[in-house]
Amino acid sequence: MRTRTLAVMAAAVVVVASGFGAGVVAQMGRGHMMDDGDFWQPGWMHRHMWGRRDAPPDMRARMQRHWTFMHEGVPKAYQRAQSPLKPTIADITEGGTLYTENCASCHGKSGMGDGEAGKSLTPSPALLAWMIQRPVAVDEYLMWTISEGGAEFKTDMPAFKGALQREQIWKIIAYMRAGFPAVAKKAAPKK
Repeated sequence: MRTRTLAVMAAAVVVVASGFGAGVVAQMGRGHMMDDGDFWQPGWMHRHMWGRRDAPPDMRARMQRHWTFMHEGVPKAYQRAQSPLKPTIADITEGGTLYTENCASCHGKSGMGDGEAGKSLTPSPALLAWMIQRPVAVDEYLMWTISEGGAEFKTDMPAFKGALQREQIWKIIAYMRAGFPAVAKKAAPKK
């Protein structure tokens, strides 16, 4: 009895499969599946793929840094760069002060690219609050970006390697990774 049931089920599968195959052959005959002779990549799937060269100039500049990092890496001076900090509240607070003094005018207080000075820039400043959470935001990428700025990619991001020490840049990175917490204003000394 069990053998007979299995035989009936197998016959049903063959009928369904052959029906499917006939449908595919019928479609192929009508030119829907193989209008260019390629079953796995039929003509209706052939289309121009969007790429960085198709992007508007401001988006292209923004994408160029990411493309360079992914395909060519960073310059030798930044290869294997790794933060020496185990961020403390003091490091994050100092990083916040440095961020406010050097970055917030363009990138905004909370890293949303909405700083007053950045409103007229093309491309607009990076959304650091979003970017810091992406896989590309590794130490060597961030150190390279902040140190070298955007001249190579035709953006207005200034290079900070002459203005800030590496330890200060690591503190800014720690502050960004902490989620851009509000920085306590130091009270002015009383007279």
